[in-house]
Amino acid sequence: MLSKTARKAMLYHPLVTVFTILMLYPVIWLIMSSFKPSNLIFVTADSLIPEPWIWDNYAIGWEGIGGYTFGTFIQNTFVIVALATVGAVLSSAFIAFGFARLQFFGRSFWFAVMMATLMLPFEVVMVPQYILFSQLGWINTILPIVVPAWFGQAFFIFLIMQFIRTIPTELDEAAIIDGCGRFQLFARIILPLTMPALATATIFSFYWRWEDLLGPLLYLNRPKQYTVSLALKMFLDNETISNWGAMFAMSVVSLVPVVIVFFLAQKYIVEGISTSGLKA
Repeated sequence: MLSKTARKAMLYHPLVTVFTILMLYPVIWLIMSSFKPSNLIFVTADSLIPEPWIWDNYAIGWEGIGGYTFGTFIQNTFVIVALATVGAVLSSAFIAFGFARLQFFGRSFWFAVMMATLMLPFEVVMVPQYILFSQLGWINTILPIVVPAWFGQAFFIFLIMQFIRTIPTELDEAAIIDGCGRFQLFARIILPLTMPALATATIFSFYWRWEDLLGPLLYLNRPKQYTVSLALKMFLDNETISNWGAMFAMSVVSLVPVVIVFFLAQKYIVEGISTSGLKA
């Protein structure tokens, strides 16, 4: 007779397998559709196996649009993602340190204001921000997408602040006795100890910036500046025939960095989130 653990395993693994297949099916369909002729993708949507296999979709998609290859769009995206992510993580860590360790007038009020911005839809500030950046002459540059990230993001601030609270305050006191100022305490003690939370924030920022469409759509008007998400949209044309095959092929290519980052850093996501709710 099977043990209770064995019976649970027999039930657990088939269920997990079924749900995994259901979750991965859209990705599998995307990959298979990238090898189909554009005019048959939706006609044969119920069939995964391409007939015939069209390998040229990847070559055509890589040729890009507007005289720029898809490699240019990937490069543009990496530049924006790198600058915005570094700014968002470092500034959020600095602000989180202030909320977690420093005592100042109105701290609770400003923390509440910061958390309230989490519930503020981007559409509310979209027009005022556009007007401001237009007056600054930042349109058609990456500055409106990158610069705001250097002033902290509420979700990252809260995540890192909760992690900092798990660090014993005795370390702060020992560092201050040894002559560390507030900035040295942050840079030499707190920042290295919060690496799991910083890694989690970095991964989330990478994902969000990589898939961002609205920001580039608002501020970038020249093809040589397009990001991956904006370039993929250009494969679709309401007036002529849309090249679905090339778009799906480049969608698969654009997923590669995301998948690589996930598998390399998945342990940091779990560690950063699981320990951010604990208190020492």
